[in-house]
Amino acid sequence: MNLDPLDHKIVTFLQKDARMSNTALADLVGLSPSACLRRVRTLERTGVIKGYLARVDPKALGIGLTVIVHIGLQHHDDEALAAFENAVSGSANILGCDMISGRDDYMLRVGSADISDYERVHREQLSKLPGVTRIESYFVLRTVGN
Repeated sequence: MNLDPLDHKIVTFLQKDARMSNTALADLVGLSPSACLRRVRTLERTGVIKGYLARVDPKALGIGLTVIVHIGLQHHDDEALAAFENAVSGSANILGCDMISGRDDYMLRVGSADISDYERVHREQLSKLPGVTRIESYFVLRTVGN
């Protein structure tokens, strides 16, 4: 779907505040509420808007430490990649996983209670992921923005 300028405005405002009322959104983009709602529903139906998420304070979930983990794999065939991706999707500690370019193959976002909990996650989970040859950990000091 090609987005026109109004669709871009709608998506931009919803990214900032997905809970705003349709009336408020319509006012911001200069549409009637019914026309705005039609556009939002079309954006949802076509997959431009994939869903709405709540941003939760990690500390409220017991996550006091976030670690960015770069992973290198031994093999890069479809079977090896699928095995790795299936394994990480089952871990509650892995908050996100992206395939990346460069020296490493994947970047994980790992949440843990503290450094000793991360050491346990590293030992019991990360080091046992299939095909892993390198694990490099970067501790998040501060998150800026989203």
